[in-house]
Amino acid sequence: MTRIKKSESSSKISPAAAKSGPDHRFTGLDRRRFLKYLSLMAVTPPALAQSPVPVAVQKIHSFNIRVSDVNRSLKFYQDLFGAPVQARRGEQVMLRVGDGPHFFSLSPVAAGEQPGFSHIGLSVADFDVDRVRSQLENFGIRQASSPQRLEDRLALASTSWVKEYGATRELYFADREGIIYHLSSEAYCGGSGVLGETCSNAEAAPGPGMLRLVDYSHFTNFMGNRNRANDFYTRAFGKSYQAYQGPTSPVIGVGDGIQFLMYVGGDTPGKPEAPGRIDHVCFSVTNFDVETILAQLTDYGLGAREDPSDTQAMMHWISMRMPNRGGAEGGTPELYFSDPDGIRIQLQDAGYCGGTGYLGDDCPPL
Repeated sequence: MTRIKKSESSSKISPAAAKSGPDHRFTGLDRRRFLKYLSLMAVTPPALAQSPVPVAVQKIHSFNIRVSDVNRSLKFYQDLFGAPVQARRGEQVMLRVGDGPHFFSLSPVAAGEQPGFSHIGLSVADFDVDRVRSQLENFGIRQASSPQRLEDRLALASTSWVKEYGATRELYFADREGIIYHLSSEAYCGGSGVLGETCSNAEAAPGPGMLRLVDYSHFTNFMGNRNRANDFYTRAFGKSYQAYQGPTSPVIGVGDGIQFLMYVGGDTPGKPEAPGRIDHVCFSVTNFDVETILAQLTDYGLGAREDPSDTQAMMHWISMRMPNRGGAEGGTPELYFSDPDGIRIQLQDAGYCGGTGYLGDDCPPL
């Protein structure tokens, strides 16, 4: 009689078990594999979950300011910059920056409004309104209908909306603190067409202007919680810090190594009690020389600001950014002026990146 080894006997399946289906008993090794598989199932979904795709912001493209007298402001900016009118839309006037199509626009204040910045415009690669709007939703910006008025910006916080001008659909969103952004194609000129890219009735400026605009440099925004803003924009736009203007003051590079967005202010947690504020825009100009530009502004009729706590319309001033704020030894000069409505504009060298050096043009990799 042939003996059956114990190991062979333990592996036999009884006729009853064979009829009832597969054997679901586990060996010690199988059990260990199964438990390991269960543990992997518990941690794998978050690990493999795809992060939201950031909006492919390319450059600073435009902004709008509300002014008390459009014709007065138009004359002022054309006298300074020689900027042609790129397009018009009702009472709104678009002035070309550099070679275009980027621009800034002037619109009249509405009842109850004060002069100031209404939004920042950013260009997006391969722009598509619906796709970009869905991307924003993944970062907490819910879709809403277009508001009738923009006074209560905190009521618009964390929403996006679309405004239609003929065939052009324009996408706007407000961040957690109510600062409004306009996202567009790189071809957008404030005109007609699907992308707002058709501007066929440009109007030359009356003269060459005193200063030649090259491009945008940056925007500085005051927030109730600067860290929250920096976190949101680095994630939502997929950007990183380009330089620091002090230990707690990073600047977010927009993508070309020069332009940036800066968020400064407090660190108050929770729901904002007041809207954020666009403090100023900075343009880059050719032949940046502080004394020459100050003399030109003075000759035009701007006065030197004497009290930093009392900035009135039509003033100019210099702020020296020292090493404790990322500036050069002896200071990096930053030149500002205020327009007829007191709106603040900064001018810098075309290489200014928010970094160190006399011209602020040294931004080594962080």
